[in-house]
Amino acid sequence: MAEAPFLKSGTSLGPYLVGERIGAGGMGEVYQARDTRLGRDVAIKVLPEAFAFDGERRRRLEREARLLASLNHPHIAAIHGIEETSGHLALVLELVEGPTLAEHLSRGPLAHPESVRIASQIAAALDDAHQKGIVHRDLKPANVKLAPGRGVKVLDFGLAKALGESDSSADPAHAATITSDGTRAGMVLGTAAYMSPEQTRGLPVDKRTDIWAFGCVLFEMLSGRRAFASATLSDTIAAILEREPDWQAIPAGTP
Repeated sequence: MAEAPFLKSGTSLGPYLVGERIGAGGMGEVYQARDTRLGRDVAIKVLPEAFAFDGERRRRLEREARLLASLNHPHIAAIHGIEETSGHLALVLELVEGPTLAEHLSRGPLAHPESVRIASQIAAALDDAHQKGIVHRDLKPANVKLAPGRGVKVLDFGLAKALGESDSSADPAHAATITSDGTRAGMVLGTAAYMSPEQTRGLPVDKRTDIWAFGCVLFEMLSGRRAFASATLSDTIAAILEREPDWQAIPAGTP
């Protein structure tokens, strides 16, 4: 039986009228909502209860949210602000319609021209953020939306750091996404199949970890399969650290 949503449809969160829940995961629940002041639809991500009672995590989230609000790029989904309800923190994000790249890829590999178009827009988003000192840390097809008429929108930019968990709360046995601060040695951050070697080792990361993940995403668009997919988390990490991707999976005519 699915868990009941934290926010009920029709309730208010500040100026936002909450609609249906559109997503849920280890880092919170996401709802569609209406900004009654500005007359626009937004996404509300309600964060786990721990954020309300951990002063350091709360300060880090607020600090990162201010930094992320500085991003203004056509291929990066924006963060609008932070709200609070019943002791819970919620992020107000741009609502992006359309399928994710992961959903698009579920039908198979993409043609070379489409792969290049999507990849170039992801690369432009990464480059803009990197110039501002912001690293995504969790780039993967599920964090890329194909917005009708607007091209690619990269989601959750930098939120992996803003929503960092401690060692004890990041359990790879219970989540595909392993998240933590990412700024100290001994911590692991990201989604296993797209992790850079330094992420799998729990080392500090910089923009190069996004470039690695970008390569994994491009490989998957062209081949229809993950570059380092294995049956288990430990096997996937071993593949990242020890093996090359199967380059024969790339179509022969690819430049």
